[in-house]
Amino acid sequence: MIVISKVKELEEAVEAFRHEGKSVGLVPTMGALHEGHLSLVKRCREENGVVVVSVFVNPTQFNNKEDLRTYPRTEEADKALLAKAGCDIVFMPTVEEVYPEPDTRVFDLGKVAEVMEGAMRPGHFNGVAQIVSKLFMMVKPDRAYFGEKDFQQIAVIRQMVKSEGFKLQIVPCPIVREADGLAKSSRNVRLSPEARSIAPNIYRILCESVDYAKSHSVAETTQFVTDGINSYPEMEVEYYQIVDGLSLMPVADWNDSDYIVGCVTVYCGGVRLIDNIAYKK
Repeated sequence: MIVISKVKELEEAVEAFRHEGKSVGLVPTMGALHEGHLSLVKRCREENGVVVVSVFVNPTQFNNKEDLRTYPRTEEADKALLAKAGCDIVFMPTVEEVYPEPDTRVFDLGKVAEVMEGAMRPGHFNGVAQIVSKLFMMVKPDRAYFGEKDFQQIAVIRQMVKSEGFKLQIVPCPIVREADGLAKSSRNVRLSPEARSIAPNIYRILCESVDYAKSHSVAETTQFVTDGINSYPEMEVEYYQIVDGLSLMPVADWNDSDYIVGCVTVYCGGVRLIDNIAYKK
């Protein structure tokens, strides 16, 4: 496994593999790797001749400086996990290497970037588009892998790929969960023991809502989830929206779409967690 910190070296290393006729897969991460990330690396390994993983805490997608400051960074552990997972190239650049000058690009991301996370975190998705587009230009991957926990992010990246004309396949991968149902997340390490014991109720209530939805309206199901999670004093729903799985526009009726997903953001002991569940797929 090669560890690279310079853009020019990354481009040269990828090109050398490509010259051998190998396809290239990319897994963009912000580090603090867990089994969820490693499932993406495994899928990438199965489907490509070369596996490139970026480990970079991207400042332009944080609209909260404290969140950026406290985001977990575990570079040595990340490298050990990636070597074991069969990664070929790890890209671990500095902020100055990725952004030698401020990135002032503003992307046309459409309505998928305006709802839910887009409404709650202004500028977040433009920052995501900045770093992911830079990685796509550096690596020129055939395929790029993203976890479905960040459901809205996948829709935004697909829109960015379309608007910027990138030629690659976006591969969404299933959420990996703890044994008790909590979605794997780098932020989970910030949960207190009490908050960690309560957090699995997010997914439990989402699962219960799938059965509930069979005999109740979209509005009633939304209320069911919100009230269920908020019944725990340590948890507060920031939003729960039931949307079309492609456009991410809210649905009013279960017949409005053949693909319907519920997306939730919850503050649990002060830590912001996201999750989602499909009602129709």
